[in-house]
Amino acid sequence: MSKGLLKTKSYAFAIRIVKLSQFLQTEKKEFVLSKQVLRSGTAIGALHREAEFGQSKADFIHKMTIALKEANETSYWISLLRDTVTLRKKYLAAFCPTAMS
Repeated sequence: MSKGLLKTKSYAFAIRIVKLSQFLQTEKKEFVLSKQVLRSGTAIGALHREAEFGQSKADFIHKMTIALKEANETSYWISLLRDTVTLRKKYLAAFCPTAMS
């Protein structure tokens, strides 16, 4: 995946995560899980941006590894939301279609 594509996709994902978090807070009055998914879901793109200007190859790899960990954590929170009463699958599909697989 090219650097520009990852930058674009991680930013678009962060926007969907922000909207999901807003929905959870306003419509479902769910604050704990919404904060968790917001934090980890938006960190992915931020870490990628930070890695772009890493001080060394090792620094770049370290930051991208942390971004991968944040992506994995985000997947966990989305799965938890999907599998609980907190968020029905049809709502989740509107915000994160890839989470439905």
